Amino acid sequence: MVSPLPTATDTTNANTADTHNRQLFIETVGCQMNVLDSELVVGALRRQGYELTDDMKSADTILFNTCSVRERAEHKIYSLLGRLKYAKRQRPGLVIGVMGCMAQKDQDIIFRRAPHVDLIAGTGQLAEIPNLIAEARQTRRRQRALSLGRRDGKRVEVADSFESYDPTREPQMRPTPHQAFVRIMIGCDKFCTYCVVPMTRGPEQSRPPTLIAAEVDILAEQGVKEVTLLGQTVNSYKHTEEGRLYRLSDLLHKIHDTPGIERIKFVTNYPRDMGSDLLEAIRDLPKCMHYLHVPLQSGCDDVLKLMKRGYTVAQYREMMDRINEIVPGCSVSSDFIVGHPGETEASFDKSIATIQEFRFKNSFIFKYSPRPGTKAFDRLADDVPEADKKRRNNELLAIQNAVSEEDNAEFIGKSVKVFVEGESKAESGKRKAEDANASPSSQDARPAIQLSGRTRCDRIVVFEGNPRLAGSSTEIAIEDCTTTTLIGSIVTHDVQHGCDVGLPILT
Repeated sequence: MVSPLPTATDTTNANTADTHNRQLFIETVGCQMNVLDSELVVGALRRQGYELTDDMKSADTILFNTCSVRERAEHKIYSLLGRLKYAKRQRPGLVIGVMGCMAQKDQDIIFRRAPHVDLIAGTGQLAEIPNLIAEARQTRRRQRALSLGRRDGKRVEVADSFESYDPTREPQMRPTPHQAFVRIMIGCDKFCTYCVVPMTRGPEQSRPPTLIAAEVDILAEQGVKEVTLLGQTVNSYKHTEEGRLYRLSDLLHKIHDTPGIERIKFVTNYPRDMGSDLLEAIRDLPKCMHYLHVPLQSGCDDVLKLMKRGYTVAQYREMMDRINEIVPGCSVSSDFIVGHPGETEASFDKSIATIQEFRFKNSFIFKYSPRPGTKAFDRLADDVPEADKKRRNNELLAIQNAVSEEDNAEFIGKSVKVFVEGESKAESGKRKAEDANASPSSQDARPAIQLSGRTRCDRIVVFEGNPRLAGSSTEIAIEDCTTTTLIGSIVTHDVQHGCDVGLPILT
């Protein structure tokens, strides 16, 4: 799957291969799977002596991990690549690579639009990146490593060309030192008409449960306390090992008692595969988050059929009823696409109604954009004007925000258990310059700052506390809220003989 291509830079002095500074810059766009892919690639390159930098101008190896789900993500990458055209002229030894979904989908288009790119690597060929970089730097010839397209062979052949890349992890790239992603499956076989993922990520394949459990063990030994299991449709997980069929519920039981792991969650779920066995596992296993991300995409059956989602609103409602019955208090978030081909105003009104009915914790709302290679692009006219898409996006977001704030307000006056992730985003920006010159001891001793954490049902909580609380759980009394956040303070217990008074604690 790896092939060199001739390039106009072949005449560049190959001695530049011996003088590069091993400074690596990587820009990641897209989903959590991409974040994990970047962590793994950086880990492999660091073992070859590379150092990660956040200064693109100082790096002599630049990688872009790309997304093709939204047109805007692709435009961002091409814009960044365009800015590097002149940098390449000034620094001919610079190696520029494009990896991920755009690389797998666009292939020759990237080289045509950005001829100064040295390599492309698809989602199933990430293990090749260190070798591709070395070869590009040594020969000054374009390199590419791509998996087979869905029509380029039998299913097993295509699947085999997508490698599940899970080498030694790189803690520096994680969301926080105490949280990590774990890939339990790759690919997707759902073929929703608007989505490029089945083409860019390949056929659905689940990793062996023994390998997953071993990876969780290693992460726990490194200090990770919360793991998020990843899959394009994570609750479709299915793998037979030593004659036993494992589903996601079985995998949760297998990793639940890993010493050091305190919380387990998983994304993204597919409505049709939400079995009661999985919900019962969430209910019965104390470390499992009471949170599910289950995209609905539209509240109209006609649009869902055009999307080829494979379920109706009534079937989604039945799933929600089972969630509420088996795991009371479980929060559910969703995705919606507005302006999909065939979405009328009446269709859109039904999406509004579903948000009001199901009361999602939050929803990620996107305007439909035609993606080349999808069935919607080939067969369905993009018949909703851009102005209507924008208006519907804003209207649906306003409805969701109102629901979110109303439900958050129910927590005021109550106490919640929170896993502390670290500084809040607002605090992090304010403290960045201060910490640049501060010693570790002074950071530990500094006064309380604004911290952020999440409840068991994945609600964001901000409060003042010492940064050393990161990675631990604490009790927070909720005093206020916004659309997205609960606001509170750490509960301190004043013990008096004969008294046992406190707020009700929610997890």
